[in-house]
Amino acid sequence: MCIRQGAQLPELLKTYQRQTLAVLAALFLLGAGGAVAVATAVAGLEADQASQPITQVREAVNTLPLEPQVLALDAHRLNLFRSDVTRSSDTAETLLRRLGVFDPAAAAFLRADPLTQKHLLGRANRMVVAEAQDNQALQKLTARWSPEDDGRFQRITVLKTPQGFTSTLEAVPLTAASRLASGTIRTSLFAATDDARIPDAVAVQIAEIFSGDIDFHRALRKGDRFSVEYEALEGDGEPLRTGRVLSVEFVNAGKTFQAMWFKDTGMSDATNRGGYYTLDGQSLRRAYLASPLEFSRVTSGFKMRFHPILQQWRAHLGVDYGAPAGTPVRTVGEGTVEFAGTQNGFGNVVFVKHRNQHTTVYAHLSKISVKAGQTVAQGQTIGAVGSTGWATGPHLHFEFRINGAHKDPLTIARQSEAVPVSAAAKPLFLKQAESVRQQLTLAATLQPSSVQ
Repeated sequence: MCIRQGAQLPELLKTYQRQTLAVLAALFLLGAGGAVAVATAVAGLEADQASQPITQVREAVNTLPLEPQVLALDAHRLNLFRSDVTRSSDTAETLLRRLGVFDPAAAAFLRADPLTQKHLLGRANRMVVAEAQDNQALQKLTARWSPEDDGRFQRITVLKTPQGFTSTLEAVPLTAASRLASGTIRTSLFAATDDARIPDAVAVQIAEIFSGDIDFHRALRKGDRFSVEYEALEGDGEPLRTGRVLSVEFVNAGKTFQAMWFKDTGMSDATNRGGYYTLDGQSLRRAYLASPLEFSRVTSGFKMRFHPILQQWRAHLGVDYGAPAGTPVRTVGEGTVEFAGTQNGFGNVVFVKHRNQHTTVYAHLSKISVKAGQTVAQGQTIGAVGSTGWATGPHLHFEFRINGAHKDPLTIARQSEAVPVSAAAKPLFLKQAESVRQQLTLAATLQPSSVQ
């Protein structure tokens, strides 16, 4: 190693030669005298640097012992993390293998432990995370799931200790995170929400929110678009359950529909749990639901059709909803059961009498869950989809009658009255509605994606 003795100042100037020359160049701008000063200064620096003696100093450098370093690296363990979702066919071995763990002692513990036997093995759709050493030995295994909509999630933890493996089960509060997303209809609502990575539960809620305004079975158009803000309920930062849709905008055939969740504290009803309103304060809860089934496909609408059994063209005075046998059927509005039993081509059928001489009919049921004279609430289950009577397959035949005349049920649903936000709650509502508009505008720019 070589150093120059007694040359600290010249070396310093050499190190900062660019800055020094910049200063001297500035002096140069002052005139010819400045130019002479620059030349003299540089020449002086070079002469002084060349006159300094050079002395070489040699020093032996000893390398550190390699063996302790190798032993330290060998003692260091790198923990690896891997996550997956449990399957109903999982055994201790298959679950651990899918998580990249090969540990016979851990597998034996999972097989014998009562908690993991009851809550983990053979249970599907539970988020599980394994922490293992680089030799694939299990250190910790954590599984999370939310079995009930009670604001909590279950967490089971298997931990390796010096005494062996232990397991614990805890009930922990869920945390709500708000998410924005948007999408465009290409083929169906579910396909669009899949593209935007939006849970199916959100798609169903969107259809329910606008069920009185949009026929999601027949009226969707390619290019329709939507923006939505919804809750994701998380446990330890992992999404476990979908919460409520907070606000949503849907553009159908060029017409914009908007809705937001709001609890009207000005209402006197003690059971008020909130509901969806347009952004100008009109409730989206109508006297009648647009569909007697939760979001499902429609096989034929209110129109003339060729009857598949009678083999002739005749008016189809209702709407047929194709659905698997056993699918729950709900009443579209509150009323009284007028008839519940078997009737000709209807098979098992329920007639519900509503106010203003309105009657709804639910036919081809596989099961009837109400009796004549019974009062029913809007959305109450009254039976199940079947294929009784004149039916070629499981479906629900639904009719809406006014004074005995058949009407398009979707039209009646759209025309049913809505309740506005109370005057007392209107200022708070309008303030929240303005915030919702901003959120929906932001969500529309994310298409087709989502953000937390």
